[in-house]
Amino acid sequence: MRIASFNILHGRSLEDGRVDVDRLASAVKTLDADVLGLQEVDRDQPRSMEADLTAVAAEAMGAVDSQFVAALSGTPGGTWMAATGDEQPGSASYGISLLSRYPVLSWRVVRLAPLRASVPLWSPDSRRPFLARDEPRVAVAAVIDGPSGQFTVCNTHLSFIPRWNGHQLRTLVRSLEDTREPLVVMGDLNMQQRAAARNSGLTPIASVATFPAGRPTRQLDHVLVRGRLRAAGAAEAVQLPLSDHRALVVPVEAG
Repeated sequence: MRIASFNILHGRSLEDGRVDVDRLASAVKTLDADVLGLQEVDRDQPRSMEADLTAVAAEAMGAVDSQFVAALSGTPGGTWMAATGDEQPGSASYGISLLSRYPVLSWRVVRLAPLRASVPLWSPDSRRPFLARDEPRVAVAAVIDGPSGQFTVCNTHLSFIPRWNGHQLRTLVRSLEDTREPLVVMGDLNMQQRAAARNSGLTPIASVATFPAGRPTRQLDHVLVRGRLRAAGAAEAVQLPLSDHRALVVPVEAG
């Protein structure tokens, strides 16, 4: 079974600045994932041609079940607010997706609060500090009927603010204490592997740099497990013709 996590940058290529749904579909096919977590996913956004990027990915990989969960509702630069889950069909939104080639038995959504205060962060581009404001985050979990039995997969995209993302990860794992094991938590966690393992209490099974896409120097994207799952081979950081992240892919098997 192949598990993959990919921050798709709403489908945008750094080469030409465009969103091309055919290019996204081709990238998803290249990953050949059985379970796929996507972050920075648009739905009905003008900047991505008002496409449902989750539906594009689901068709490309042959998913039998998929779920998009909005973290933000509205359009960047316009009305941009925390999503509630009660948005009207067709309203512009942005969030994460979880897709599976195996049947999903149940879904769970966990909303993760942003840090309310602005915090000073250092910009490596401008080489000066700036005040950063956090945004709402969300996680989506599914109990999946896989080839070796039922297991839980959770996909998320955590805050870029140091330490607060650790708080969010601890909160998320606690919310999943009663779920079916084995448990997989994956996504763009915006922290390095040691911090991800420490804050989650889970075991990393994919060790490879994923960011920035051109010449990766950091691993921000992770696959963490609890229970009888292990890597069945080496993890790959796959460079694709979109996004500023590489996709993280790892083959897994029951331990």
